[in-house]
Amino acid sequence: MCYVHAENIPNRHVITANLPDQENLLKVLILLKTGGHIIYSGPLGHHSSSVIKYFEDISGVRTIRSNYNPATWMLEVTSTTAEAELAIDFAQVYKNSILYQNNKALVISLSTPPNSKELHFPTRFSQNGWGQFTSCLWKQHLSYWRSPSYNLMRSMYSLITSLLFGILFWNQGRKINNQQSLFNVLGAMFAAANFLGTNNSSSVLPYVSTERSVLYREKFAGMYGSWAYALAQVTIEVPYLLAQAIAFAMITYPMIGYYWSTYKFFWYLYVVFCTLLYFTYLGMMVVAITPSYQMAAILQSGFYITFYLFSGFLIPQPQIPKWWVWMYHLAPTSWTLKGMLTSQYGDIHKEITVFGETKTVSAFLRDYFGYHHDQLPIVGVVLIIYPIVFASVFAFCIEKLNFQKR
Repeated sequence: MCYVHAENIPNRHVITANLPDQENLLKVLILLKTGGHIIYSGPLGHHSSSVIKYFEDISGVRTIRSNYNPATWMLEVTSTTAEAELAIDFAQVYKNSILYQNNKALVISLSTPPNSKELHFPTRFSQNGWGQFTSCLWKQHLSYWRSPSYNLMRSMYSLITSLLFGILFWNQGRKINNQQSLFNVLGAMFAAANFLGTNNSSSVLPYVSTERSVLYREKFAGMYGSWAYALAQVTIEVPYLLAQAIAFAMITYPMIGYYWSTYKFFWYLYVVFCTLLYFTYLGMMVVAITPSYQMAAILQSGFYITFYLFSGFLIPQPQIPKWWVWMYHLAPTSWTLKGMLTSQYGDIHKEITVFGETKTVSAFLRDYFGYHHDQLPIVGVVLIIYPIVFASVFAFCIEKLNFQKR
């Protein structure tokens, strides 16, 4: 049995450990200075001879007087005042001593059981990649289902926005008589898609920011990797966004009164779905590359301005200066507008009056906006590339960047 005695003396902490033996009582002393630094750890010796010898061997320390209390002498010569007078640090002296090296070697030898080996695991995580992904996906499924403040609110916003735009542009989809009526429909497409996209992108920021903090803790615990989490986070959004896109398309398409055909409806649905995807993944991406939710929101506003300015709505593509056309092609919103307007009106040959002359709707789209109906398959491919790129950047940054302040 080990008897431990601790004393709290002003500016000093003394701990003695008494280890009963068969023949004698071995006493060990641990002396700490202010701040918790060890200045002596070792045996007391007979009548404290070991401690006395250790401190007397230090240059400048006065020797103990005859019949003087060793404990009192020890505390006096190691006081803060004595350290200042001698211009030495007893903690550093101890670290440079042979006694410290012997104690360190003893700790190392006793910390490793005989004939034992270091623990080694063939993999960092207990499950393979697929097991990690399915676990994360199930976790995200439960988390999303139990987060009405996130999913229910954006669903309600989508429903209200759909009804609002349907009422504002009631039955305007086929009333195309001049360029202004076509601009009205274009404005409805632009505003509706971007209102929903912006709301999704903004609402996902605090959710992913919170989940990232959980990822740091659970990744350190060896539960799953960053790629499994990122893939699950991206995947779980798909059914919710698809439901949101279907509801939006089924409400706005008949209310606005676009030309009805299955082909056109599914193109409309596809463009809306891809738009919601890339806006949502954009929000995830900016969270992954910034240390906080607030900074992500600031960076996100810069993306919004760029996307809207170069979407082709304010300035059509043929009128954009040549040195800025590359930004038009880089902005995903330009492909959203191109996909929506081209799929709905790119094959309409109805003659309308535009700027005082008669043109077909398809010809006006081609000449004024640069939209060609035969390029619609390219638009479809590009629209699905943007969500993939944003999701990939999100996964990469979640893996490589660590903003944990611990």
